[in-house]
Amino acid sequence: MAEIGLLNGEPAVELIEGEIIHMAPMGTQHGNVVQRLHTALKTALAGRALINIQRVFRLSNITEAQPDLIVLKPGRDYHSAKFPTGSDTLLVIEVSDTTFSYDHDIKVPLYAGHDVPEVWIVDLESRCVRFFRSLVDGKYTDVQVVHEPAMTTLTDFPDTDIDLSGLLI
Repeated sequence: MAEIGLLNGEPAVELIEGEIIHMAPMGTQHGNVVQRLHTALKTALAGRALINIQRVFRLSNITEAQPDLIVLKPGRDYHSAKFPTGSDTLLVIEVSDTTFSYDHDIKVPLYAGHDVPEVWIVDLESRCVRFFRSLVDGKYTDVQVVHEPAMTTLTDFPDTDIDLSGLLI
């Protein structure tokens, strides 16, 4: 709909299971955390993955999500006419200030159901990072809550440290 001009002038939206969802505006803290995450991921994964900030990716014909960050497998032209999909994705990150329940209860299961191998929710209200890993039968079986994030890794890059210290300052 956006491509043919039906949503021009509308606030940011995403299509979730056929429903147009208006996205909350990004506050200063939210934006700063997204930028810190982008820098940490870009530093750690330089040349081995693509990192998109707030770009659409297609989960189905009725779902085009727009998370804060997406880490994509390398080797494909993601700037072509086709959006990346769940199978192109290594990690999705949602930064939640007022949207935690929606991100946790709706989007995480949606990502799991579309084979996104790993999801992080940076929960600004509770000041923690929630890691969802080990996808088995459409559910994440390894869920961790970390209140003082430091070094972590991605499932697909277990030998690479990603520095999240200072993320929630």
